[in-house]
Amino acid sequence: MYKIKTYNKISPRGLDLLPRDQYEVSSETVNADGYILRSYKLHDEPFPESLLAIARAGAGVNNIPVDDCTKRGIVVFNTPGANANGVKELVLCSLFLASRKIVQGVDWAKTQIGEGDQVPKLIEKNKSQFAGPEIKGKRLGIIGLGAIGVNVANDAYDLGMDVIGFDPFLSVDSAWGLSRNIQRAVSLDDLVSKADYISIHAPLTDKTRGMFNAEKFSIMKKGVRILNFARGGLVNNNDIKKALDDGIVTCYVTDFPDEELLKHDSVIGVPHLGASTPESEDNCAIMAATQLVNYLECGNVVNSVNFPDCEMQFTGDIRLIVINQNIPAMVQKITGVLADRNINISNMLNRHQDEYAYNIIDIEGNFDEKAIGELKAIDGIIAARVIECK
Repeated sequence: MYKIKTYNKISPRGLDLLPRDQYEVSSETVNADGYILRSYKLHDEPFPESLLAIARAGAGVNNIPVDDCTKRGIVVFNTPGANANGVKELVLCSLFLASRKIVQGVDWAKTQIGEGDQVPKLIEKNKSQFAGPEIKGKRLGIIGLGAIGVNVANDAYDLGMDVIGFDPFLSVDSAWGLSRNIQRAVSLDDLVSKADYISIHAPLTDKTRGMFNAEKFSIMKKGVRILNFARGGLVNNNDIKKALDDGIVTCYVTDFPDEELLKHDSVIGVPHLGASTPESEDNCAIMAATQLVNYLECGNVVNSVNFPDCEMQFTGDIRLIVINQNIPAMVQKITGVLADRNINISNMLNRHQDEYAYNIIDIEGNFDEKAIGELKAIDGIIAARVIECK
């Protein structure tokens, strides 16, 4: 029986994938084998020795102490792409909001309450101040072609936009999903200098923080409209406010507003609604639960943020899962424990990422607690466990 502790409200469609005859699922669970959560902050939470994995029903993991988890051999999963359609729809909506001054017009129309029969005349008289261009035929630059960026690119092209994209780390899966009509920018500067609209879908890292700054704004087309549904820290707020004041940027739509941005008339601050759809919440919960089950029952790692993808079908009687520091001779030491016990390896998969490695080893025969203890005693081994093949 696996024990799963839940934080936040997790969609039942995901939790239903954890059969009650095999899983104890509760927000009150102690000594859990796995966690499922959304935005709950775990940084101050003491982890039990039993904890093997944390599944985040969402893309961002800044609420999880990933480095500490890695050092303890706790695999952290996220759910990239599960909320892609929800975010994509809001991005497409924001293309129109940035162009047509719809938000400003609606806000102004509300101020006419009390004018009685004069309202229709006042609406007609003042509507021209909220005019804006159509998006058809305009050039949209998309930075970051992951699941969301690809969906935005394809649908924007179908809306009649001229779409160019930039992603130096484009994955094979994303490339397969990207329409052949999407143009490729040779560099970030090439994209931002050509685009009428820019939609940001890059991850927030030390290298990308503040990537949209005064230098980038200085080479943009005058009147560009910028959409940020990735992370607030990608855009330097002081620099974009100046770009807005100088008329370089006509409108900035962001899902991550702060008080200073909300004060600016040319900023549309969306209250982090990108993935706020019931469909997204269901998809994220289903994906998180599926990954957690696959890991606990089979040892397979898919969509981990701190360990490499490592997936293999059962081919033996017993499966060993070993997590170790990525240092020389570790595989030799691990297999040496098996050789000393005359245990045959039927299949083995070793993957590494940065300073750590992950091993799936299917063996024929038995592997008792004493043998697991010998594995754990090897210098550089972080975690080891046995899974019986089903």
